[in-house]
Amino acid sequence: MSEASTRRDFLKGVTALGAAALPTVADAHGSSTSPGGKALATKSVAEEPAYQFFSAREAAFVETALASLIPADALGPGAREAGVAHFIDRELAGAFGANARNYRQGPWPQGSPEQGPQWRLTPREIYREAIGATNRHCEAQYGRSFDDLERADREAVLHGLESGSITLEPVPARTFFDLLWSNTQEGFFADPMYGGNRDKIGWSLVGFPGVAAAYVDEIEKHNVPYDVVPVSIGELQRGHVAVDAHGHPVHVRRKPGT
Repeated sequence: MSEASTRRDFLKGVTALGAAALPTVADAHGSSTSPGGKALATKSVAEEPAYQFFSAREAAFVETALASLIPADALGPGAREAGVAHFIDRELAGAFGANARNYRQGPWPQGSPEQGPQWRLTPREIYREAIGATNRHCEAQYGRSFDDLERADREAVLHGLESGSITLEPVPARTFFDLLWSNTQEGFFADPMYGGNRDKIGWSLVGFPGVAAAYVDEIEKHNVPYDVVPVSIGELQRGHVAVDAHGHPVHVRRKPGT
């Protein structure tokens, strides 16, 4: 899967209000450039939040995978730049990672699609086991770990996980890929308070306004894009946005070209 085509295919499945232009484009290594290619300042490593669950090697794997699943391109930064690895890390460190709210007693037969996942392992166990197994596959096949592979080889490995042609133990490759892909989408579009969608990258990309506002004045404006600066829960709670008499945020229209 090429990085450009993957992102285009991904966006086709997103219910969006409209794409919004972003001022910078970040590459797969985390640096940012202007549309003209001039390097811009980036956050220092010290400003990055610490990982709660992932080891350094696991974090490198996930960040590298994210750069292929939703890559940075002409539309804007991708999942890696949006901090999706930290969203997944928080999820795995918490109740979701432990399957704390799910029934966990056997038996464990393969269920139908309508029954949802039938996993013996918890999500955090799936990530830990599958990342280690995938790195062992890469070292045997290419002589290096996944995050050190060339882009074409990384794409081939992700294809193998997605199709199940790569054998992992004790986690089926497709089980791991499906979980990673689902968590990637969640982190790219969740409210930034959960660790992903940094700077509301995902929302800006698809034109999502964030916290719901009062739309009475917009009802009769047919075929007019609702192009506003998205508002997050944190911004509303901290009083960083104006609100109406009912406590709804007052959305600000974007200026042309922003």
